[in-house]
This record gives sequence, structure tokens and C-alpha cells, in this order.
Amino acid sequence: MRMPRLHAFELVPDHTGREAVLGDWQRLGDAGLPSQLDHRGATNTPHLTVLAAATLPPDERAADLIGPLLPVRVRTTGLLLLGGARLTVARALDVDDTVVAAVVALRRDAHDLQHRGWLPHITLARRLPREAAGRAVDVLGWADVELVLTTLRRWDPDAGTVTTVAGEGPSS
Repeated sequence: MRMPRLHAFELVPDHTGREAVLGDWQRLGDAGLPSQLDHRGATNTPHLTVLAAATLPPDERAADLIGPLLPVRVRTTGLLLLGGARLTVARALDVDDTVVAAVVALRRDAHDLQHRGWLPHITLARRLPREAAGRAVDVLGWADVELVLTTLRRWDPDAGTVTTVAGEGPSS
């Protein structure tokens, strides 16, 4: 049985934040490690996934809950290593409680979420061999970065499209 493709609501940083995350992607790639730069999809850009599910609540609901909070400042608070034999490397994000509450309210409207809870993060690499974890941590360093999330977008994998739901506009 084929799993349904996951649609998503995502928060996208401004140009400065995007460049900061792309710098992380580049540092990993330059070190010969997996990086989100390896993902060549036209819509691949640094983002914070709000929710991923086979079906999403209406765009208007997402815009009503999250749109008024934009732009929102978040701070990276360290690195996450997620997974088993192959790891996902991400920057953990410190997100204001009002944003967390809005995201939780929106997530309550979805019935087939990919994950039960919300762990705010920005993915830097996928499929990192476990033995390369220390090298990835060394390459990425420890400095926190402030990001300004300006756009809420909807990813539709069936149509291959990204639609701005709230915020500044084109985000792919």
C-alpha cells in the first residue's frame, strides 16, 4: 500500500535568515557531508514545518491563526540529531509561546499528522551516517542565530506547487 504524500504548512525566513541557513547547508556540503543542498527540488528552501499531513486544514484557518503573528523572531538554540543509523541534522528553534499556541491550535484541526508533537526545527541535512555526526557538529559550530520568519506557505506535493498563505509573498 502506498503512503499518501504529505502536504505541509511551512514558515519561511526572510532573506537574511535564508542566507544563514544556506550557509549551514553549504558548510556541510563543503565538508563532504550530506546537506539539504543535495535536495534539488525547485521548492526546496529553508523552512520551519508547522504541520505535515495527507490533508491540511483550510488555508484561511492557517492564515487566521498564524498570519497576524508574522513576522516572528526565533532563535536557534542548538543542534538536533534525529534518527537511527542515518541521522537528520537540524537546528532547534526557540519559538515564542503565542506562536506555539497558534501552531497547536492549527494542528488540532488536522487528523493525519506525520508526527504527534511539534518539535520546532530547521533541517540542515538528512541521511547523515551516524559515524559522521561529530564531524557535522564541528562543521556547524555552536553559535545561535536569530531568524525572522516572514511567510507562511502551503506545499502541495501532488501539484508540485507552493502557495503563500500569509506574510510577505513568494517564498520558494
